[in-house]
Amino acid sequence: MIKLRRINNKEFVVNADFIEFVESTPDTVITLTNGVKLVVKESVDEVIEKVIEYKKRIFEGIIFNIQPLQKEHEG
Repeated sequence: MIKLRRINNKEFVVNADFIEFVESTPDTVITLTNGVKLVVKESVDEVIEKVIEYKKRIFEGIIFNIQPLQKEHEG
């Protein structure tokens, strides 16, 4: 989940896994996989960075949880 701001500065959270497109029209418009469009204050690059950080946290958590399991099976 990533935090974003609507044009009126109201903060909301969106599931980054459901983002299909992010475009600048000139406002930043996010299209979700269900066709819903969200207009946000953040730039396209800021949205991309938030998604990357979100994915990093998930994958780091997965790797952290897998490594101890691998060590248990080796020992």
